Amino acid sequence: MAIKPNKRKRLPVGIHDFKKIIEQDCYYVDKTLFIKELWENRAEATLIPRPRRFGKTLNMSMLQYFFEIPAPDKIQGTEESHRHLFTGLKIEPYPEIMQLQGTFPVIALTFKDVKSKKYTSCLHKIKRLIIDEYERHNYLLDTQTLTEQQKKLFNDIISLDAVSEDYENALKNLSKYLHDYHNQKPIILIDEYDAPIHAGFLNGYYDDVVDFMKTFLSGGLKDNKYLEWSVLTGILRVSKESIFSGLNNLKICSFTSTFYADKFGLIEPEVTQIFADYNIRHASNDIKDWYNGYTSGQYTIYNPWSIINCVDNYGKLQPYWVNVSTNKIIKDLITRADESLKTDIETLISGKSICKPLNENIIFSDVFERTTDATWNFLLFSGYLTFTNQRLIEETTKADFKIPNKEVLSFFKNTIRQWFKDRLGEQYYNCMLQSLVTGDSKTFSKLFTKTVMQTFSFFDVGKNEPERFYHAFVLGMLVSLSQTHQIISNRESGIGRYDVMVIPHDISKLGIIIEFKTVDETEQETLESAADNALAQIEEKQYEHELTARGITNIFKLGIAFEGKEVLIKTLE
Repeated sequence: MAIKPNKRKRLPVGIHDFKKIIEQDCYYVDKTLFIKELWENRAEATLIPRPRRFGKTLNMSMLQYFFEIPAPDKIQGTEESHRHLFTGLKIEPYPEIMQLQGTFPVIALTFKDVKSKKYTSCLHKIKRLIIDEYERHNYLLDTQTLTEQQKKLFNDIISLDAVSEDYENALKNLSKYLHDYHNQKPIILIDEYDAPIHAGFLNGYYDDVVDFMKTFLSGGLKDNKYLEWSVLTGILRVSKESIFSGLNNLKICSFTSTFYADKFGLIEPEVTQIFADYNIRHASNDIKDWYNGYTSGQYTIYNPWSIINCVDNYGKLQPYWVNVSTNKIIKDLITRADESLKTDIETLISGKSICKPLNENIIFSDVFERTTDATWNFLLFSGYLTFTNQRLIEETTKADFKIPNKEVLSFFKNTIRQWFKDRLGEQYYNCMLQSLVTGDSKTFSKLFTKTVMQTFSFFDVGKNEPERFYHAFVLGMLVSLSQTHQIISNRESGIGRYDVMVIPHDISKLGIIIEFKTVDETEQETLESAADNALAQIEEKQYEHELTARGITNIFKLGIAFEGKEVLIKTLE
């Protein structure tokens, strides 16, 4: 139950600027000890991959306000200190860290909004980010540390008159300019470095954007004698894309690492506190079921975007993160999955886990060429799966992958449900499933046969068609009947292993056993004989044992035979 308080401190929904949050007295979950942990464990280059909206941009903003030497105000002739932003926060009691506040020049870039359909537009947005950062440091133009040639290049960058190579080298050049002026090596902060790469892959300019980002980032981070240290964030490591080739000083701190494990996302005490502060009462298990479940080092964390939006909506439990994240890639992977992937998705949606290799070195081309291991890891590091029980098996790191919570589960279900509805029509699809669960064999046979014909038209004709349709069909039932039935596939019962069992939560309702058969031409089978063999197998293997053991006596048995695009259904009741 949620109780609306008389006055609420403003929640920073959609605000990623640390200064704005503090100065406008917004609610802030204190993550300032990230500064201390980073300083004590810093590497020359640190990459922190996390899913979207897990606090990366806000934390990078915080780092900038903490470490950066304020730029001189040309009008007032003074510098604006940001030390007050950290008054009363967790970092303040550490004088050895606080003495570092405002002592480094900082280059800060965020690529989170670089999402264009054409490379020319993408490159223009990247150049605008570079221009904005140069303009932020335009006080350098009034100094004697830059040569006339350097000042010209600086101005050419700002005016968009520089050549492409100058923008590729802009990060390295600016770090030199800052070092020469401040007599201090700068810190480089790059937020969501892989956003342009995602866009490039989706829109056909992948190689172009990778070539630019490789030169741009390598120039600033690799063998840059003017660099103090750097932090990058993104969703993936994508190390084999050659973006970080030769960057031997890169320290990776992903969900699998103990470093910064509680600094992105919310841990249990933080969630408990925010709900208490807003006088919102929910059973803790409800909040966990909806938004918790992400493994991060030694912690299990909550999705921060979902928690903040849930509190902002007075405790309403609903999907928040999956409705705003860029998930076109994910939907495509799910709806176009091959037989093996669909089988595993069935397992995940039913609440179980699957054991898969855990590999942070994801290659985009492998993901979209349906390389299964890459796909699972892409889903993991994008926040659509989580992992437990990380272990070494035969020199390969493996883990148990699972759907983290109800919010993400709703995304999987809705994606699959919408796929069916788009192709069959909602009324048609619902009618087919209703005829199945009520035992209307004539209607089900008619609708199912038509469904097979329509669905097969979306696949290449081949020997595995029935199996592909079978898994798609099971997925459809899983998501549409989950409120009233348990759907189990490929499970042992009696003395064999059935294809599909539909088990009603109400034992007075109809239990259903489905066995699929592909016509074996070498045995001179026909559709008729294959369907008969399917029914005979149900009887001979005593598949109904699992249903009767649960007290279900009203049982509907179907043998479904396939031959190419033809299908025949026979039933036993």
